[in-house]
Amino acid sequence: MTAPGRRSSTFTRLLRHGFTDPSAAERLLDGAELEPVRSDPVLLEALGATADPDLALLGLVRLVEAQDGHSAQRELLDTLIAAKPLRDRLLGVLGSSAALADHLARHPRDWHALVTYEPQDLHPGVREFERGLAEASSPVSLRVAYRRCLLSIAARDVCGTTDLAQSAAELADLATATLRAALAIAETAAPDDAAQCRLAVIAMGKCGGHELNYVSDVDVIFVGEAADGADERKALQAATRLASHMMRICSETTVEGSIWPVDANLRPEGRNGPLVRTLSSHLAYYQRWAKTWEFQALLKARPVAGDLGLGEQYVATLAPLVWHAAERDNFVADVQKMRRRVVENIPAAEIERELKLGPGGLRDVEFAVQLLQLVHGRADTSLRSGTTLDALKALAAGGYVGRADAMQLDDAYRFLRSMEHRIQLYRLRRTHLVPQDESYLRRIGRSLGLRSDPVVALNREWKRHAAVVRRLHEKLFYRPLLDAVAQLAPGESRLSPDAARERLVALGYADPAAALRHLEALASGVTRKAAIQRTLLPVLLGWFADSADPDAGLLNFRKVSDALGKTPWYLRLLRDEGAAAENLARVLSAGRLAPDLLMRAPEAVALLGDGDGGGLEPRTRDHLEQEILAAVGRADGGEQAVTAARGVRRRELFRTAAADIVASYGTEESPAVADQGALVDLVGGAVSDLTAATLAGTLRAVVRDGWGDTLPTRFAVIGMGRFGGHELGYGSDADVLFVHEPREGVDEQEAARAANKVVSEMRRLLQIPSADPPLLIDADLRPEGKSGPLVRTLKSYEAYYRRWSLVWESQALLRAVHVAGDEDLGGRFIELIDPLRYPVEGLGDDAVREIRRLKARMEAERLPRGADPTLHTKLGRGGLSDVEWTVQLMQLQNGWAEPGLRTTRTREALAAACAAELISTEDAATLDEAWVLATRVRNAVMLVRGRAGDTFPSDSRELAAVGRYLGYGPGHVGDMLDDYRRTTRRARALVEELFYGA
Repeated sequence: MTAPGRRSSTFTRLLRHGFTDPSAAERLLDGAELEPVRSDPVLLEALGATADPDLALLGLVRLVEAQDGHSAQRELLDTLIAAKPLRDRLLGVLGSSAALADHLARHPRDWHALVTYEPQDLHPGVREFERGLAEASSPVSLRVAYRRCLLSIAARDVCGTTDLAQSAAELADLATATLRAALAIAETAAPDDAAQCRLAVIAMGKCGGHELNYVSDVDVIFVGEAADGADERKALQAATRLASHMMRICSETTVEGSIWPVDANLRPEGRNGPLVRTLSSHLAYYQRWAKTWEFQALLKARPVAGDLGLGEQYVATLAPLVWHAAERDNFVADVQKMRRRVVENIPAAEIERELKLGPGGLRDVEFAVQLLQLVHGRADTSLRSGTTLDALKALAAGGYVGRADAMQLDDAYRFLRSMEHRIQLYRLRRTHLVPQDESYLRRIGRSLGLRSDPVVALNREWKRHAAVVRRLHEKLFYRPLLDAVAQLAPGESRLSPDAARERLVALGYADPAAALRHLEALASGVTRKAAIQRTLLPVLLGWFADSADPDAGLLNFRKVSDALGKTPWYLRLLRDEGAAAENLARVLSAGRLAPDLLMRAPEAVALLGDGDGGGLEPRTRDHLEQEILAAVGRADGGEQAVTAARGVRRRELFRTAAADIVASYGTEESPAVADQGALVDLVGGAVSDLTAATLAGTLRAVVRDGWGDTLPTRFAVIGMGRFGGHELGYGSDADVLFVHEPREGVDEQEAARAANKVVSEMRRLLQIPSADPPLLIDADLRPEGKSGPLVRTLKSYEAYYRRWSLVWESQALLRAVHVAGDEDLGGRFIELIDPLRYPVEGLGDDAVREIRRLKARMEAERLPRGADPTLHTKLGRGGLSDVEWTVQLMQLQNGWAEPGLRTTRTREALAAACAAELISTEDAATLDEAWVLATRVRNAVMLVRGRAGDTFPSDSRELAAVGRYLGYGPGHVGDMLDDYRRTTRRARALVEELFYGA
């Protein structure tokens, strides 16, 4: 007897053998059921070798208790001790699956299924499983027989007799035999239906691919034909009844539970389509209506039950369509979008535990392999396997995938699938979530051979393999393109030139020959530079392919690399700073403007990183002005000074454009910015601040070059239009007014000559042809327009506005703000015009009518001939002009009483009007949405085409690039135009009401 407070030797031995609850285990061992074998050391050793010794011991006790009489118990225990194969198999299953332990407790004689150990028993196929199910004549008996067969598969699996691929194949073969048995039961129940039709059951998904899980939906498609002499309509009805009954036999829950759901939703039209179709109906659907993912699904189609001849005919008929799917428009984009959609639909709380669908999960491997099969399987029939691991092996053998990459993916896939099997085996429930309970994780880890700290080891291995998959699943598609053009070791398999071109076409490259030349120039050779490029390019190619113009992205990358290739920091930046490479890929493939700005000074690539380059956050007005004025101060002469200022402007325009593109496209780490208004404000604010700083620097340079430190007259620049509203786009001119005031003692004519010379010199210097984009100064909003003087004194402005001012000028002055030069003079100018733009008691009726007349005339006369008024962003229906004139009319009428309306910014004024209850919240949101969208389109057109425009591009590739910037995927240009028309139509209806008073 053990002394109180001291542990027994059995307790200690149980701990040593892996039991987590030794006290409970000791009680079970002391029970009468195990009395004959309690002291046999073989039993404890065998229990300790299982995934969960506590679970195995409990299951064994329950099994012994369930035996029919003492002799049956003795037979079980004697065989258990004497026969090592049975001991390992039985205890292995009991230690891994509570569900199969329950089955054995209900059917205590089924342990005999684990005794036989003949060679043919090691790797059974469909025929052997059919024999195992032969006596099943009802749904209940079929479930019992199915579990008995499953018992033997699980035993071989947990004992290591079969590997992952063999176990998955056996599960698929058992499913095949089960579908046949279920169909036979259905046919026996309805012999007349069976006589009228030929019904073929086509396995899809993992069952079709011969790689099934323990618990998974079994995906099927049904094909039916009339038997000889039967009416086709009645035959299809009979086939549908048989198919439905077969599905219920497998899926419904009985006293023995269910087998697995049979899912026919992969059929044409999904759950909305007929359950059974004829072969000709299937063919017609796939020829005309099928989407890319449906051809991808057909990769795994395999006839398994019913009329196998009809099933083989189905597969043979559809195969040519499957192997031409890669020729479809947007093929790669469609497949990748489908993958992204799967990830997006995972609940946020589960994504980190999702073994199948999450990033770095099983689906990543399967999608990558299937993508490559569809691209190259048309020409290479060796790739046409429905089994993921077999297809991966064939891809590596053919050089379509690097051998090292294939080996790593094979290892990762086997590990992740083994984890999935062990998770499902425990309760025989369909799940792909890694459990959080530590006891579950311990059981899974031990079942995979991780005996030392199994929980920690399992998490470590899982994360390692998931990281491998995440890193390789896209690179897998692109890396062999480099191997096709790089200098490889003799004898190494690689893509043929034709296969490489085929892959580039599938990715959306319009000129694959040129793309291959670029790749060869970048990646060939044995230099360190070429080696780094070979590491970077597989990922970059994927990002280029995600754009509307992959060819331009690759060409621009080659240009930047040629310019910076010998700079030590360039490739290091792309390799080591995670954000830089992806940001660069997005910028280079999004259109012409950003790459053109970058090519003029490629060192601006440094801005795309996370380090000291400053990142993509726009700089403040004060920061910009300080840098430009410092550069001007160091320069020799006005031209050199303004050249320096324009250089800063070019760099900052690139920074803003890059930030806009990256935020619009999104990255792997952060999704696209959802708030479109925030992106418009970012661009408008950054470009306006930059323009103001550039004008301030140019003014300083001109004054210093002509007059030294002091100009004979005080001088100020007033921003107008979009510049004054802080809403400049990439291609906007700078609308300004110039005002001066002679200094004391200076002759007015001398002051005027000096002011005019400043203006003309500023305009000249900012437009000198150079590598930097010009900044055009537009002073046409000045009094008397183009007929009036370019610059006036403050007194002249006062006299003009007092005597001659028209209502349109008051409206234009709503945007006026001081941007450069003498602050005091600029402030006094603003004080001068405030009574004009915010008239007390608002506008009179005549003034309102005049504004409406001017707007109607502008709509009629200024819209370019042939332009679509529903798509013109500035003058079209519900466009910028509509919204701005409506808001400005509210400012003119109510600004005197509502301080919030006294702003030069459209969106701020609209929000203030809403706060003052001059417009409803809903109507304000409608106008704001239209204004933001029109502005975004204008910015997109400039980014894509490299020149300003107020309409959507007519070129299809440019139009697709605008769509991509606005968040529309490949093939959705029509949706973009429809959404634009819908948004602006709603805005125009409000303009008719609020502006025209309709």
